[in-house]
Parts: sequence; structure tokens; C-alpha cells
Amino acid sequence: MLDPVQLRTFLAVAEAGGFSEAARRLALGQSTVSQQIRRLEAAVGRELFTRDTHSVTLTGDGEVLTGFARGILDQQDVVMRYFSRPELRGRIRLGVSEDLVLGRLPEVLRRFRRSHPMVDLELTVELSAVLHDQLAADKLDLVFAKRGSGDGGMWADPLVWVGAPGLRLDRGEPVPLVVYPEPSITRTRALECLRRNGFSWRIACTCDRLNGLRAATLAGLGVAVFAASVVPDGLGELADPLPDPGSVAFALTSRRPVTHGPVAALAEVIGSYPWPGSG
Repeated sequence: MLDPVQLRTFLAVAEAGGFSEAARRLALGQSTVSQQIRRLEAAVGRELFTRDTHSVTLTGDGEVLTGFARGILDQQDVVMRYFSRPELRGRIRLGVSEDLVLGRLPEVLRRFRRSHPMVDLELTVELSAVLHDQLAADKLDLVFAKRGSGDGGMWADPLVWVGAPGLRLDRGEPVPLVVYPEPSITRTRALECLRRNGFSWRIACTCDRLNGLRAATLAGLGVAVFAASVVPDGLGELADPLPDPGSVAFALTSRRPVTHGPVAALAEVIGSYPWPGSG
């Protein structure tokens, strides 16, 4: 291993053209400078300087070493600057429900990245119930997703029935539903409210991705339930409303209390964002 102190001394002698001037620049004794150069020459097994009574010049091997020395010291400086920065560092395992990912979340993550560029993110997009199970199993650090309205959260959002523009339901037929697969909070709420109010239904389409639900609903395959603040583009509330499916809460949840570090910083950025329905 080459001693970076010796490399810096070597470059000082090469640039100063002599041991005395290098010692002055480094605020060291000339004997110390000479000793460090001898040790460096012993380490590389080559003579680095040609010395006489009037001058000190680099040998061919010394010329080669100047390039290596600058590269080694530059990389060391990069490493030290990286680890001396005050920014937060680490990795966050974040779980987010898909309706939020396709909405305002990109802007929130941009804000977080601007403030904490050295924090890495592992993003999981899933159904809310699945995310909460993964959080309980310690597979996630933070979950931003729906919960039942009684569970509290950042804000409560009414659930609404939506369909393609101009869609009319035949009241004599079972209600055609476009839903997420189980476990799904909005699916459960839709079925519960229809059952409670004496409506029959059929599952017209099941899809585990929001874009798929949107496409099926836009195509008129059936009606869907969404939180009012995250209704996909192109869909609208039904002209003939079905029974009220209630509301949900959007919550930011961690497995254990966080008061500092990357997870706390991300939670602060998400919590301070002006989400629709949070005012």
C-alpha cells in the first residue's frame, strides 16, 4: 500500500524542484521530507529523483508515478468529501398504493430527492392491505396507503361510484363491478354496501392494476369504486348513484415510531405535502 502522506510529499518535491522548497511549502523539516521520499522509493522499488548538488529532477519512473499519485490522491479526496457531507444516507423501503403512485407521489419524491439526494429508495406498489401485511412482517419501513375510515390517517376521503361518461345502469340487472382482487379495501366496501342495501351484483372484471381497472371501466364493462381524490382521468361519478360506500383514510404508517433518520425525513415530506382532501 502506498502511503498518501508520502505521495503528497513526493508531488510537492516534484512541483517545487527541490527538497528545501518542498519542506517549506509543507511546513516540515527537510530531513522529514527526505525520509518520506526514501520510504516511498523503497515501497515502489524504484529511484524517483536524480539528485546532485545543484538540482533535483524526476527520473523516468518518477514521471510515471506523478500521474498515479495524482489519481490516487484525487480518488481519496472524492471518498473523503462523500463521507464528510452532512446529508442523510441510507435506504428506505417504501410501500405505496397504486392510485397514489399515479397521482401526486412523483412530485413528493422529487421534493424529497432535492433535500436528501444521498438516500436510496426501494419502492413497492401493491394493494393497500398487502402493503400493511408486508409492513407488519418487517419487509417495509413505511407505507402510504388506504385504511378503513375508522383507523385514522392523514385525511379521510369519500368513496364514490364511477363509470364511463354517459353510462346508465339497468336497475333490473345485477350491478356489473370492475374491482381489484382480494384483499382490497375498495372492493370490500363496494360489496358490503350493495349487500347491505339489497342490491345484487356480478364481478364483470378483476384486475390488480389501476390502469387495467380504468381501461375496463372506460370501456363500459362495469362500474368501480374509488376514493374521490384519486378517481382516474376520464371517469366520472354515476348520474344515478348507487348506495354510499362510505369513506377511507389515507394513512402514513411505520412499523415502529421514527423520530430521526431517512424514514423520518421522508415521512415529514409526505406529511407536509398539500394532498387533495387533506385541508
